[in-house]
Amino acid sequence: MTDKENIQAVIQTYFDCMNESSGEKVTHAFHPDARITGYLPTGLQEMSVADFSSFVAAQTPPPQETDTPVIGEILSLEIAGNTAVAKVRDRYLGMSFLDTLSFLKIGDGWSIYNKLFHVES
Repeated sequence: MTDKENIQAVIQTYFDCMNESSGEKVTHAFHPDARITGYLPTGLQEMSVADFSSFVAAQTPPPQETDTPVIGEILSLEIAGNTAVAKVRDRYLGMSFLDTLSFLKIGDGWSIYNKLFHVES
């Protein structure tokens, strides 16, 4: 697979982790040192991968088993050597998020190194 295809696969794993409430898939998509940061209606949220994994896993039933599954789309993707940035939109837990995901390529694999999120609605 090309770098673009590999990054798109990581983004799909990211969407799947939320849709399936899978903490395990969170750890597959994110670099262990990644940060998840943004604003919810309650204010600034800053999470580690472990925090985000626990949050995602706690969503029961998983969105895929409800009438509000996660819907995700890739808006843009730019690759520069062993780094990349993608803007994605996803509908999760009744909110629309605009996420900026930064990626690192380590060895042959890509992982999300940082997630900045903005709640659109």
